[in-house]
Amino acid sequence: MSIAQILLRRGLVTAEQLEEAQALQRAEGLRLDRALIQLGVLSERQLLTIMAEHLDLPVVDLTDITIDPETLRALPSKVVYRKRLIPVSRTNGTLNVATSDAFDLYSFDELRLTTGLAIQPVLAPRDDIEKIIKSHFGLGGDTLDEMAGTDDGPEASSGLEAGEDLLEAAQEASVIKLVNEIILEAVSERASDIHIEPYEHHISIRYRIDGVLQESPVPPQMHRYSAAIISRIKILANLNIAERRIPQDGRIKFQVGGRQVDVRVSVIPMLFGEGVVMRLLDKSNVLFTLQQLGMDDGTYAVFKGLIDRPHGIFLVTGPTGSGKTTTLYAALNAIVGPELKVITVEDPVEYNLGGVNQIPVNHQVGMTFEKGLRAILRHDPDVVMIGEIRDLETASAATQAAMTGHLVLSTLHTNDAASAPMRLCEMGVEPFLVASTMIGAMAQRLVRRVCPKCKVWYQPDRANLPHDFELAPDAQLARGTGCPNCRNTGYRGRTGLYELLVTNNAISELIIARAPSHQIIAAGRPSGLRLLREDGWLKTRDGFTTPDEVVLCTAH
Repeated sequence: MSIAQILLRRGLVTAEQLEEAQALQRAEGLRLDRALIQLGVLSERQLLTIMAEHLDLPVVDLTDITIDPETLRALPSKVVYRKRLIPVSRTNGTLNVATSDAFDLYSFDELRLTTGLAIQPVLAPRDDIEKIIKSHFGLGGDTLDEMAGTDDGPEASSGLEAGEDLLEAAQEASVIKLVNEIILEAVSERASDIHIEPYEHHISIRYRIDGVLQESPVPPQMHRYSAAIISRIKILANLNIAERRIPQDGRIKFQVGGRQVDVRVSVIPMLFGEGVVMRLLDKSNVLFTLQQLGMDDGTYAVFKGLIDRPHGIFLVTGPTGSGKTTTLYAALNAIVGPELKVITVEDPVEYNLGGVNQIPVNHQVGMTFEKGLRAILRHDPDVVMIGEIRDLETASAATQAAMTGHLVLSTLHTNDAASAPMRLCEMGVEPFLVASTMIGAMAQRLVRRVCPKCKVWYQPDRANLPHDFELAPDAQLARGTGCPNCRNTGYRGRTGLYELLVTNNAISELIIARAPSHQIIAAGRPSGLRLLREDGWLKTRDGFTTPDEVVLCTAH
C-alpha cells in the first residue's frame, strides 16, 4: 500500500489535498511527502510516524540522547553536510544513522561502502538533525564545503589585500549564503548580539543569548574566508570595505519570517583582521506589556499610577543591558493614545513605536538630548521620553519640562532606585527641584529564567543558600538540567527584577537634605518599597529563576 493510500485510509488527508500535493509534486519535482509538508497538510512528525509504521523503522528523539564523539567521527563531515545524516550509535558492526528521508536508499548503500559497516536507518525530524549538525560539526559547514570544492570561490584571507579583490569575494554567492546562515542562526537562537573575531589560526563566532556569550562551533576552514565574510557584512551595512584601519558603524535591515529585524554593525581593526559586533534589534521581541516583562500585579498597579500622572519625572535605573529602554517602551505602549502627544529623544532610535514621535540624537550636527528636549517642548507634548540623562544640561531641561506640566520618562545609571535623586543632585540640579519634580524611580535587572523544558524541582542544601534568602523548611527550588531547547544551559529567556520607589513627603524632605540612600530606602518601606534582591527571592521561590542568578545580578 502506498503512502498516499495509507494517508487517505486513515483520514489524515482528503482527496482534494492529495491532488493539490500531487500538482505541486509535478510542478517542483518534489516527492509527495515533501509536497504535503510544504503545503502544511501534515507536519513532519506526523509523516515520520506513518513512515516508521509502514517501513518498520524506529523513530528517535535526538533531543533526548547523547551521541558518543567517536560515533560521530564514523562519517566524514562532507557526507553529513551533503546527505543530512547523523550517526547516533554503533553496536556490533552496525551503525545506526538518523535521517529524515527514509527513501534515500542510495545514500545508505554509499555509507555501507564508505564505512564498511552495516547501516541501520532510524527516523528523526529534519530540524533536530540540523541542530545536531550545527552543534557537533559547526555552523555553515556545508557552504564551506561547496566553497572549497569550487575553483571560483574566494581566496584565503591572506590573499585578499586589494579592495577590488575583497569586493569580488564578498559578492560570491557562497559568501552571501554563509553570512546569511550566521545571522539566521542568531535570530533562531534569540541572540541579541553576534561577535565575530578573527585570530591568527581561527575565527571565533559567539552569540549573546539571554545576556551570556556562547561560542558557536565553526569548521576550521572558515578561517580562510574571514576577510570575505567581514567584507560582506560591511557591504550590507554600507561601510567602506577598503578602509580597515579605523572603526566604522553601520546598520542593516532585513526580514526573517515576516519579522522586521534591524542590525547595528560595529567594526573595529584588530591584530589579525577586523572584529565585528552586530546588535540584533527585533521589534517583535521588545514590544512587551509590563506584565510580560516580569512585573507582578502589585508593582504594576503602582507603576501604572505613576505613568498616568500629568506631570513629573520618572526614572528607570540600572546598568547597560538591564532592559531599561524596553521598560520605557512598554510604559509608552501602556499610555499612548489619540488623546496624548508623546515625543521621544533617543540615541539611537532602536524601535519604531506606533503613535509616538521619535527623534534621533545626532552629535555630529549638535543635536543633543538637551537641544532636542528644549525643541520638542515647543511641540506641545504631554509625555516626553529622554533616552538617558547624562549631564546637567539634560537634567535641568528635564526638570523644567516636569515643572511646566509634562510627564518626563528617562533612564539613569545607578545601582538602586534610592540613588537616583542623589545622582541628579550630584549633576548639579538643585535638591528642592529634584524633590518637587521626581515622582518616582525604579531600578531593574534581568535574570535568566529556568528552562521550562528541562525544569526540575529539588530540595536545596540550606548551607549553600545566601544568608538573606528565607525559605520554608519543606520548600523546593527549580533548576534546569540542560537540554537542546536551552543549549544545555538550564536557562531560556529572561525576566525582570524591579525595585520601585515612590516619592512621598518623607523622601522629598530627605532629598532636600541630601540624605544618603539607606535613609531614603527606610523612608520608602512604609509605601511598600521592595528591593531588587527581595524581588529576586520571590521569583526564585516561585520557580522562575535560581539563587545563583539573583546573587549574580544584584551584586553591587
